Amino acid sequence: MPEPVIELLTRPGCHLCEDARLTVSEICAEYGLDYTELDITHNPDLLKRHETEIPVLRIDGEAKDFWRINPKRMRKILDKKLAR
Repeated sequence: MPEPVIELLTRPGCHLCEDARLTVSEICAEYGLDYTELDITHNPDLLKRHETEIPVLRIDGEAKDFWRINPKRMRKILDKKLAR
């Protein structure tokens, strides 16, 4: 089973992004997974789509959470994807 692709969409100066980064990095470390952080200001499509929802947690290309990343929900999604 392939590892889930985890992305955190952020932008500079976003205090919620700082909190989300800590949550996502901690949970990814628990699961031995990597994640990619994408700055939406460098991508016009992402900026247009998510400008008011930052930060956004995407797993396998689907937005799963925004503003405040819920650790319990993220673990539940990863458990399901990893069939734990």
